[in-house]
Amino acid sequence: MSGQTSGKTVNSAIMLLILGNALAIGSDIVIKLMDPGAPVFQFAFLRNLVTVGLLMPLLKRAEYRHFFKGFRIHLVRSHILLVALVCMVVALTNLPLATANAVFYVAPVVLMVLSVLVYREPLSPLSVIAVISGFLGVLVILRPTRIEFAAVAALGTAVCLAIGALMVRRLPSEQSTLHMLVLNSMLVLPAGLALAIWEGAPWRWEVVACAAGSALFILAYNASVLKSYKYVDASQVTSAEYTGLMWAIIAGWLVFGEVPDIWFIAGSLMIIAPLLLIGLNQRRKRRLIQAPPAADQIQAGP
Repeated sequence: MSGQTSGKTVNSAIMLLILGNALAIGSDIVIKLMDPGAPVFQFAFLRNLVTVGLLMPLLKRAEYRHFFKGFRIHLVRSHILLVALVCMVVALTNLPLATANAVFYVAPVVLMVLSVLVYREPLSPLSVIAVISGFLGVLVILRPTRIEFAAVAALGTAVCLAIGALMVRRLPSEQSTLHMLVLNSMLVLPAGLALAIWEGAPWRWEVVACAAGSALFILAYNASVLKSYKYVDASQVTSAEYTGLMWAIIAGWLVFGEVPDIWFIAGSLMIIAPLLLIGLNQRRKRRLIQAPPAADQIQAGP
């Protein structure tokens, strides 16, 4: 592949990721349009049900032969992600859109800490800065004078997402992302239905519509991520993932009339800036490894 073609491919992947993050914010908007008292468990059950219905027909015949391989890990991971979804709904329906999303972006920071604790991975000095700065950034954004359940839910979302990402390493490597998405949603349907029944709220068509809309937006986001990372290395485009916060600010302002203050901007920079620097540093190292030797460094043959 020529340098020009490679550059076009990377640019296309970046644009696709930017669009994908806008679609993910579309899901957040749909959730936030529900009133704060909406039945959370009912929504979670319906979104997972819609996801299974949309994805099951897309699985290949070979994937059905070992459909439940890695069942125990999938079962635990899927229920952790169910908790993440419930926490996300609580956070989005009670916090400003951009504020909730900024806290969600602490997930990579939490993942770094968990990787050290579970896999004994060393942290670089920049990663240590990212961890400290990320948690301080959350405090700056939330400025907690008292413990609010919505803020705890937002942090719970980030922690659960990080745990879910950490557990991916233990999943069968031959399973496709589509396969994993189906299992994630299918395995929580019994618990989701039980929680929805326990919740005792009447089944509401607006919740069904919001769940379906959210599922479609998230699946479109996942499709854009898979398409982007299929042709380029993640380190080349991962910084585009953080445009989601930009979309959250714009959507919060246009749809809900939310204007971020200086504390939000400062805290968001404390969370995202170190993560961007880590991504840029990884990209630079990868380029140095892949770069051909300079002409004056090539030795003549014997």
